[in-house]
Amino acid sequence: MQADKLKKILEAVLLAADRSLTVAQLEALFELDDELPTRDEIRKALHDLGEDCAQRGCELKQVASGFRLQVRQEYAPWVGRLWEEKPPRYTRALLETIALIAYRQPITRGEIEEVRGVSVSSNIIKTLLEREWIKVLGHKDVPGKPALYGTTRAFLDYFNLKSLDELPTLAEIKDLDAVHPELALNEEDMNEEGANEGDLNEKGLNTDNRNEGDSKQGGQKDEDGNKGDAVAAEAAGEGEAEATGRENDAPRVRDEAPVTSVDETETVSADEAAAPALGVTS
Repeated sequence: MQADKLKKILEAVLLAADRSLTVAQLEALFELDDELPTRDEIRKALHDLGEDCAQRGCELKQVASGFRLQVRQEYAPWVGRLWEEKPPRYTRALLETIALIAYRQPITRGEIEEVRGVSVSSNIIKTLLEREWIKVLGHKDVPGKPALYGTTRAFLDYFNLKSLDELPTLAEIKDLDAVHPELALNEEDMNEEGANEGDLNEKGLNTDNRNEGDSKQGGQKDEDGNKGDAVAAEAAGEGEAEATGRENDAPRVRDEAPVTSVDETETVSADEAAAPALGVTS
């Protein structure tokens, strides 16, 4: 079979297919033909097809489950408008969970929780299993026999990966300043910020010292005033007690009628002496 014809056949098949196809599956399509292309000829035709798609809106992509023709990522926003349904949105917890499974598989649920610091919701594991992104690889030989989770080919196909080796490594993570240049501060800004911070700290320290001095001075005044009041009260109490003691020690005088000086030749009876006081006249 001519190479150009084989390339066009493969392009038509991949456009019509709703899934990725392996070289073996593509080879099986020619079983009824007189001229059977070899696998090497199919691979060469796929390579030529990929080069032809370099300047097109679609690309030939090899993923874990085979080859497929797909829309380039930069044109996805316009193509997505053909469908009214919104693309699925995944929570940060789900993405963190699938990332840990992908990088540290096989891994148990308890080990995921230990790394994340929070418990893993059962709905997250259920969602990943229903989407066939993960599967149970076995059970760990520890008490409780927890399940060991790993990724599937469907996970690799969804993220346009041929194998786990294509996952980015930690060394490939870019610097945050390069990813978000608006967050980067030049040296002059940093020095100015440090100077402002130093001024604020010095002002705050001076204010704290003044407040502390005022508090100590006010506290000393209050303490001296309280001591003075206590001494005065104590002195007043002692004076009052002393006066009370003198009153108690003083001799008591009988209540007697006042003695009026009279002539030695005149005698006055007790009743007559008391009469003026009672308003009685003789």
